[in-house]
Amino acid sequence: MFLKIPEESALIQEIDIHKNVKLFMKREDLIHPQISGNKYWKLFFTVNNYLEYKPENPLIITFGGAYSNHISAVSAVGHSAGIPTLGIIRGEELEKKWKDNPTLASAKRNGMNLKFITREEYRHKEKLTVFLQQEFPDALIIPEGGTNKSAVMGIKMMLNTHTKDFDYLCTAVGTGGTIAGISEFCEENQKVIGFKVVEDASLEQKISELTSKRNFYLTDADLGGYGKINDDNIRFINDFKTNFEIPLDPVYTGKMMQKVFEMIDADYFSAGSKILCFHTGGLQGVEGANLLLEKQNRDLII
Repeated sequence: MFLKIPEESALIQEIDIHKNVKLFMKREDLIHPQISGNKYWKLFFTVNNYLEYKPENPLIITFGGAYSNHISAVSAVGHSAGIPTLGIIRGEELEKKWKDNPTLASAKRNGMNLKFITREEYRHKEKLTVFLQQEFPDALIIPEGGTNKSAVMGIKMMLNTHTKDFDYLCTAVGTGGTIAGISEFCEENQKVIGFKVVEDASLEQKISELTSKRNFYLTDADLGGYGKINDDNIRFINDFKTNFEIPLDPVYTGKMMQKVFEMIDADYFSAGSKILCFHTGGLQGVEGANLLLEKQNRDLII
C-alpha cells in the first residue's frame, strides 16, 4: 500500500468563540505536507488500488486549473511513488506562463508533464478522457477534483470515534466527493452541511448519486465566485489565523469558516450544539493567491 493510514488521526482543535455553541476543526491539512487534506483521502483507494494492479506502463492522468489543489496532490503522489503523471490544464494561455505559477511550477518539479488546452476543450473533458484512455490503456485517469466512488470510500477515513459526538459536520464543497463521503458514513443523528464554493446547479444531484443518504444541506459560500477572493474574506482569514493560529485557504476552508461564523451569529445552530468543521487543506494555493493580490495592490493573506 503506497498511501498509508497515519498512525494518529488528524488533530481536532477547539475554536474558542465565546458563543452558546462549541466549535471545533479537524485538521486534515496536517496529515501530509504535500498531499494535503481531503485530497489525501480522495486519492487513497484510487491510487492504492491502481498500484496493486501493477500496470505494465503506469501513468496517472488528471485535470485541473491553474491553482488546483488536486493537480498539486497528484503530482506529489507521482513523485513519491516514482510514477509518471500528466496534468491536463485548463487555459492554453498558461503554457508560456507556468513558471510564474507556484502550483504549476511545483507540479513540474514533481515531474508532472503539463498539457494546456482551451477552456472549450476542457468543457468536453469527458470526451477527452475516452481518447486518453485509448492512447494510454494502462493509465489511471482521475477526474477533476478526484471525485469518484473510490474517493467517497476514502473520505470515510476522515470519520472515526472522535467525530461521533458532534451534532453538525461541516465541509466546503467543490466537486461533491467529500460531502458525499461524510454524508454516507457519518452517524445517523448527525447533520451534514456543505458550503458550496462554486456555482453548479447540478451539484446536489451529483452528490445524491454518490451517497444513499439525504442527511446533507447545501448553502452558498462562493463569496463572489469560485476562486474569487474578496477583501472581506482576506480580513476574516487573517483575523482567524491571528486569533486561533490556524491558517485557512481563500478558496475552500476560508470561505466555509466565514459562513459558519455568520450562521453562528444568526443563531442557526441551537444552543449547546457541537459543530465540527473539516479543514480540507489547500494551503498550497495561498502563495499563488498572494501573487495575484500583490499585483492588484490589495492586502495579502498572512
